[in-house]
Amino acid sequence: MTRRGRDGWAEDLRDRLPPWLQATCALHRRGVVALAALLALAVALALQHHLAARPAPVAAPRSVPGAEPSPFRPRPAGAGHTTAPPIVVDVGGKVRDPGVHALPPGSRVADALRAAGGVRPGADTGSLNRARFLVDGEQLLVGVDPPPGTAPAAPGPAGAAGPAAPVALNTATVEQLDTLPGVGPVLAQHIVDHRTRTGGFRSVEELREVNGIGDRRFADLRDLVRP
Repeated sequence: MTRRGRDGWAEDLRDRLPPWLQATCALHRRGVVALAALLALAVALALQHHLAARPAPVAAPRSVPGAEPSPFRPRPAGAGHTTAPPIVVDVGGKVRDPGVHALPPGSRVADALRAAGGVRPGADTGSLNRARFLVDGEQLLVGVDPPPGTAPAAPGPAGAAGPAAPVALNTATVEQLDTLPGVGPVLAQHIVDHRTRTGGFRSVEELREVNGIGDRRFADLRDLVRP
C-alpha cells in the first residue's frame, strides 16, 4: 500500500470514530507527553505522602547490663566547712584567773596562760614550754608541783619494767621518755617531734603513728603511757 493509500485509510478510520474520541486524538503529541508527566508526578507525591503518614515502629532503648543510677547527690549547704571544736584546758597554780578555759584549736601553752590572766609575779615558769601545743582536756599547772601520780617516777632498779606511774606523752621530756622499756634517746626524740608536729597526743593509740614504733613495741608501751 502506498503512503497516499495509508493516509486515506487513516482519514476514513478517523471519520468513523465518535466526535469526543476524534477531539482526543487531535491533541498535540507534546501536550499528551506533558499531561502524562504531570500525572506521574501527582501519583508520586500522593504515594510519598501516604508512606510518610504511616506510623514507624520505635525500638525500645537498649539497657546496659550492670548500669546503676549516678551516685552523685547534691552537696548539702555548708558541707566541707566544718568547724573544729575548741580545746578545753584546766589552768591552775600561780595564775591570776585559774580555772577551765576554752581555746581555739591549735592553741599553745602561752595562749592558755594569757587566757588565765597571766602568771603571777614570782611564779617559777622555767619548766613550762610556752610553745607547746595544748591538748583537749589537759591540766596545766604553773609554779606548783603536780599532784601525786601525774609526774613520772624515777627510774627503778635494773630489770624493772618501767616507771611506776604512766608517762604523760604530751608533757614528758626526752629523758623521761627514755626511761620507758625499749625506748632509747632516738625514739624518745621521735615521740617529741611527732608531738610537736601534730599538736599533741589525743589518745595512746596515736603512738602507733610515731616512726619506729611497731605493733610489738606499742603493746609493751600501751599500759605505761597516757596522753
